[in-house]
Amino acid sequence: MDLVKIKDPEFLKDYSNDELEKFAQTIRNFLIENLSVTGGHLGPNLGVVELTLTLHQLFESPKDKFLWDVGHQAYVHKILTGRADQFDTLRQYKGLCGFPKRSESKHDVWETGHSSTSLSAAMGMAVARDLKKTDENIVAVIGDGALTGGMALEALNHIGHEQTDLIVVLNDNEMSIAPNVGALHSVLGRMRTAGKYQKAKEELEMLIKRIPAFGGRLAATAERVKDSLKYLLVSGMFFEEMGFTYLGPVDGHDLEDLQENMKYAKKTKGPVLVHVITKKGKGYEPAELDAKGTWHGLGPYKIESGEVVKKPGPPGYSAVFANTLKKIAKQDERVVAITAAMPGGTKLDEFAKDFPDRMFDVGIAEQHATTMSAGLATQGLKPVFAVYSTFLQRGYDQLVHDVCRQNLNVFFAIDRAGLVGADGETHQGVFDISYLRHLPNMKILMAKDENELQHLVYTAVSHDDGPIAIRYPRGNGYGVKMDEDFKQLPIGKWETLKNGQDLTILTFGTMIPVAMDAAERLESEGINVEVINARSIKPLDEGMLRELAMKNRPILTLEEHALLGGFGSAVIEHFHEQQFHSVTVERMGIPDYYIEHGSVPELWEEIGLTSANVADRVIEILPRKKQRA
Repeated sequence: MDLVKIKDPEFLKDYSNDELEKFAQTIRNFLIENLSVTGGHLGPNLGVVELTLTLHQLFESPKDKFLWDVGHQAYVHKILTGRADQFDTLRQYKGLCGFPKRSESKHDVWETGHSSTSLSAAMGMAVARDLKKTDENIVAVIGDGALTGGMALEALNHIGHEQTDLIVVLNDNEMSIAPNVGALHSVLGRMRTAGKYQKAKEELEMLIKRIPAFGGRLAATAERVKDSLKYLLVSGMFFEEMGFTYLGPVDGHDLEDLQENMKYAKKTKGPVLVHVITKKGKGYEPAELDAKGTWHGLGPYKIESGEVVKKPGPPGYSAVFANTLKKIAKQDERVVAITAAMPGGTKLDEFAKDFPDRMFDVGIAEQHATTMSAGLATQGLKPVFAVYSTFLQRGYDQLVHDVCRQNLNVFFAIDRAGLVGADGETHQGVFDISYLRHLPNMKILMAKDENELQHLVYTAVSHDDGPIAIRYPRGNGYGVKMDEDFKQLPIGKWETLKNGQDLTILTFGTMIPVAMDAAERLESEGINVEVINARSIKPLDEGMLRELAMKNRPILTLEEHALLGGFGSAVIEHFHEQQFHSVTVERMGIPDYYIEHGSVPELWEEIGLTSANVADRVIEILPRKKQRA
């Protein structure tokens, strides 16, 4: 079968298992070859080939609904639903999305990018089915890492209570982005080695039938023996006690085993959990042997050697943050680092090597991480929670209620602040200023380069007057000279990078080079623009804003962040509160829609955050006499 000719998965119904096995290898070869050029989530998808084939062979998509938790493992699903011909555009601007996308296909019924959402959504769909009296199957595929998320456990509890007809496929590859943590992971580990649940259950039932159960004490004794034997013999009791019929463990690369259990799950009433054991990276040795999570999601690579193609350049912002924190922690024993299943992405894995007792990976549990940080702070420690901007959203109530309300000294190191590129709209870190700056006691800072970042990290650790957040982008720095000694930078103070008398650009972080380049362009037009590094987003530099108001020159705010509720809004609010009503303030930033995937420069071009656009906007703002002839 030529993969690019596939329109829908109906053809799988006629395939024998021998044909399916050959077809599975064809899909693996396709993924290995295509992702070597585009990059993407290779490991997760190589691990679910047989599982995805089985689902599409035995069920009727899109009538039957497949929900892929996180969505990292949906490439095979995309191939089988007619999108193989688009894989050369995977995660590229205007190309195939790396996650399920409802607008792409009728077979994508749930959009994801953050983990642990599939079970709640599946429950919603199952309830809707029952209310409408239709008969479709609802199948949620969730990984062992995502299952540790609190939302997934909440959903398990509700599904089991309601006894709704629903199939949960636990894709257990023993590895998410990082090694899994927690008691549930240990439970799954025991279950993997416990053998077939269904066989044990059938044998147990035969044994129970031989126990006399007539009247009073003997009946009670029989029940106690029954319960004891169940707990002794049956590895899936955790899920059984939650109200699920447990099937497994199932070999996720054995088609007959998968088919047998999926058929049984289809005809079983109530919620069913099928525990499928898979090998992440199956069929490609470099990915199979990966212990660091490199092959979970990556850029281009060389197929023969497995060598990842890396572009040389300055150190990344995440590495600068982590290295700075390590140096500070050697002198400050209060420092404790926390991550929510992202030690590699945040580079805290290096911190853990030096300070294993002061580094905590809590798993996919941002709510817990935030409140745990608050608890640490109450005891005089300095918790540093390193978290992607898009994932900190998941701990919002804890930010409000547990950290800011108590004015606790928690340092939020907000990684991937701004546009992140190929991962697209679910991962763009463009809302954190809006959801942080209105919280009392919170401070928000962002560096102009990697050298300033190390000083801001030092400033944040030294700050003992409530919560503080340092934002920094994905990717490498600019290669600037790094100071040897750290210094505290004044919170609430800005710096002038370029003088000018016609207009002032207030900006920070990644937009500073854009503003400086725009200012250079405008010099040739006879327009002199002042550029200010507004590194303190909250609090604002009220003294400098007062000086600007007195000069009564136009102001342009520039930010790689949502305009609604962002930095520019804060500046306008300040002038309004101070009754400086004559000051002209214009804003440039991210408009009110979700930004899809593509390279960051392409996305800047789409939304107008380029130096040419900034220069044009300045000319529009200035009085006519200062415009081009």
